[in-house]
Amino acid sequence: MTINCKGRLIDLKKPKVMGILNVTPDSFYDGGKYKDEVSVLKQAEKILDEGATFVDLGAYSSRPGATHISEEEELSRILPIVDLLINAFPDIYLSIDTFRSNVARRCLENGAAMINDISAGNLDHNMMQTISDFRVPYIMMHMKGTPQNMAKQTNYNKLIEDVLYYLSEKVALAKSFGINDIILDPGFGFAKTPSQSFSLLQNLNLFKTFELPILVGLSRKSMIYKTLGITADQALNGTTALNTFALIKGANILRVHDVKEAVECIELIQSVNQIED
Repeated sequence: MTINCKGRLIDLKKPKVMGILNVTPDSFYDGGKYKDEVSVLKQAEKILDEGATFVDLGAYSSRPGATHISEEEELSRILPIVDLLINAFPDIYLSIDTFRSNVARRCLENGAAMINDISAGNLDHNMMQTISDFRVPYIMMHMKGTPQNMAKQTNYNKLIEDVLYYLSEKVALAKSFGINDIILDPGFGFAKTPSQSFSLLQNLNLFKTFELPILVGLSRKSMIYKTLGITADQALNGTTALNTFALIKGANILRVHDVKEAVECIELIQSVNQIED
């Protein structure tokens, strides 16, 4: 449960928080909020001050039905922000949320620490070689199709077995490239209905069989706000409830919009576990 980030070891036995920083105009919750240097720096500082270990930077919206953008546009959005954040926070563990190997390469060359790939290499077959070249941690998520069509690809023979099999194949492929630091993401909401996402969460402990860290991204997602009949803006309490359940089931990283609340979840669950020990 230890990963190497920029030559430093991070122990994930105690769960960590990854704060989300989207520089996209159309992300489902925070799209368009951070569109200038001042707002980006202020949010990054808030994420770090509230206790996040990682900052996940994305410039391509992966919400269901999101507009596809070119690699050139993604690069033009993300590279200036990578430089901005690295210069402002030299010790930052910056994760890049991209499925494109060239975007990953350019960001890693400029100081990023890890890659978060929603497609686990499916949308760019050069991605795993890129990860291998830079020897950085690699987050691999389960998804079918693309953000543009995944909402129509929710048919499974057996959901849990299918997702486990998919990730087992990806882990084997990543290891064949010499990738050592692998983090798994079941992909809540990606080619899954709310009911399917809840089933994945209920069975999250089964993913511990890989003996790899598990990242959970539940923050303000539709499985929460559609179930409760509210909006994403009102879904913080629901996010906290499901993050708590995910920690009990074995999550190692919580990827969230609201860092303070996620850090508090971890501290309280750790306190309960210490009493049990």
